[in-house]
Amino acid sequence: MIRALPALGLGGLVRRFTAPDPSLAVEALGLRFASPFGVAAGFDKDGEAVIGLGDLGFGHVEVGTITALAQPGNDRPRLFRLIPDRAVINRMGFNNHGAGDAANRLLRVRRARQRPVLGVNIGKSRVVAVEDATQDYLTSARALAPVADYLVVNVSSPNTPGLRGLQELELLAPLLTAVKEVAGSTPLLVKIAPDLTDEQVEKIAGLAVELGLAGIIATNTTISRDGLTTDPAVVEAAGAGGLSGAPLAARSLEVLRLIRAHVPAELCVISVGGVETAEDVQRRLDAGATLVQGYTAFLYRGPLWARQINTGLLRLRRSLVEA
Repeated sequence: MIRALPALGLGGLVRRFTAPDPSLAVEALGLRFASPFGVAAGFDKDGEAVIGLGDLGFGHVEVGTITALAQPGNDRPRLFRLIPDRAVINRMGFNNHGAGDAANRLLRVRRARQRPVLGVNIGKSRVVAVEDATQDYLTSARALAPVADYLVVNVSSPNTPGLRGLQELELLAPLLTAVKEVAGSTPLLVKIAPDLTDEQVEKIAGLAVELGLAGIIATNTTISRDGLTTDPAVVEAAGAGGLSGAPLAARSLEVLRLIRAHVPAELCVISVGGVETAEDVQRRLDAGATLVQGYTAFLYRGPLWARQINTGLLRLRRSLVEA
């Protein structure tokens, strides 16, 4: 349905109802975001719904994760709702049609008259060994940096074997250095896991500053199952994968505050994890987030979710002015 909005000529009509108030606009990464709230990577794997998502009121859409090689992802079923927790477990496994296919599609998106800011998230192809990961990322970066408003190196998904090990500084530093060189003028960010220790988060934040990255995205899904209210048998039956949604909120906020305390004000920090309401988004912004992303609550809130967030942010800000 979201992909069909532009094709049916309904985008303009929908935008009249969903367009964020101009006062919500944010300047970041050398770009203008119509709203601080956007769609996290994982929702639009191949960049097929960017325009439609923008029509629904999202200020930016981060597509992917895209890999150099096309891959089908993990066997189905691979996504499970934990309804009592407003959460999801997924082990999608970077299912996508590859960097070349995405580059052609996103070039058309870039030329659209009305579109949100376009982020592109890249990861390691499953069949590529960890020791060959840098060249694999570079293949994706060469294809996708020219069509991205910003580029993200994803080293934090739990669903590709060996990927999270790339967060170790001795592996991460040369990887980011190489991708940054290929990305050229396209802003480069790195996306990290919530399961890192505080010390690891601080070291990656320092590395991002040292290498001159444009920003950090925190956080990806978690492998933890702590504190869930869903029947343990249901959780166990879902199996391995990354947990997202409300249970991730507290740790995601902790990591955001930790990063912001260790990086300069001008570094872009995008907060994601457990965000559902306008109050959640404003709390992240107050804690130092430049932008905020959501994904899981879309499955619970439906297509008007971005509009709910944007109108809620506007209401909160007006109430502060009137107070």
